[in-house]
Amino acid sequence: MKKSNVLVTASGGIVAQGIIKCLNIANKQKKSDTTYKIIATDINAKAPGLYRADEGVLVPPVTAANYLKYIIKTCIEKKIKAIFIGSDEELLPLTRASQEIERKTGAIVLSNPIDVISKAGDKWKTFEYLKENGLPCADSVLPQDQDRFLREHGFPIIVKPREGHGSLHFYIVHNINELDSAENAIRNAGWRPLLQEYLKGDDSEFTTGVTISHDGKVMSSIAMNKTLKSGQTYKAFIDNYKSVRKSAEQVAVKIGAVGAINIQSKMINGKPKIFEINARFSATSPLRAVAGINEPDIVFRNLILGENIKTREYKKLVCMRYWNEVYVPYSTYKKVEHDRKVEHSDSFIPDYF
Repeated sequence: MKKSNVLVTASGGIVAQGIIKCLNIANKQKKSDTTYKIIATDINAKAPGLYRADEGVLVPPVTAANYLKYIIKTCIEKKIKAIFIGSDEELLPLTRASQEIERKTGAIVLSNPIDVISKAGDKWKTFEYLKENGLPCADSVLPQDQDRFLREHGFPIIVKPREGHGSLHFYIVHNINELDSAENAIRNAGWRPLLQEYLKGDDSEFTTGVTISHDGKVMSSIAMNKTLKSGQTYKAFIDNYKSVRKSAEQVAVKIGAVGAINIQSKMINGKPKIFEINARFSATSPLRAVAGINEPDIVFRNLILGENIKTREYKKLVCMRYWNEVYVPYSTYKKVEHDRKVEHSDSFIPDYF
């Protein structure tokens, strides 16, 4: 069995922790000749992923001038084959630097092309692209067109940042005063507001993960009907949802995705209507892996090992998320703060639930 060293960034966050879970699942299932040695990074010694990976490394913030230098240094020292990006903030910087990273270290950044990330990272660009290509989507406008938009849709409407992610500065507004307040809050946060039609039905929201091969073919897709809490999926029904998957696959191929992409939609009058695209691995990746579609493993095996993969079957499950804790001796934590690395973690998770 060959061991592949991989880097997972931002291991304090739910996306990176999901990727680590998926890679550990792949190691246990042994579906290929490769097992993963996971090296996690974060800016903070309080990131739980540092202690649940095989090794951990503290790095500067992505905004720091020496961030890329640290990533390259880590890739060389740890003989990294591939980088999994665990945060939205690192997505564009690491993708832009992917050629430099590969040239200096041999490590491949597992991300979508820059233009795909750019379209998905700006919700206005997402809307324009979907509309231009005749793909079903939630109607959206910029604030200068809000009068026409309100005449057409009325209240309530959604106001959210073009650049945001999760539920940060996401508002459902019911009158003009709430609308003005929401727009000002988004601008004060340094972002740009977007107005979007309110899609009714709290139980009709879907998240669909699609993986696309290096030659533009669908390797897998898996959909789940989700319930949100604080912007994250905390209950989910994993089922076939054929029309939802078909719609997401169509968008993923059309937009030019390579690797993992996540499509958010709501079922309106029996048809999925897309309102957001995330051109990265999703926080729900471990749910999909347990059901039988391990997206980080699929992407690595295709883009790094050159395997031809097509997997369409998965288990129908109900997922109910809950809080859990990672513990580490205080002396270990202080050592990590001082040494800025984790080599032999003695963290533990009690089996009490």
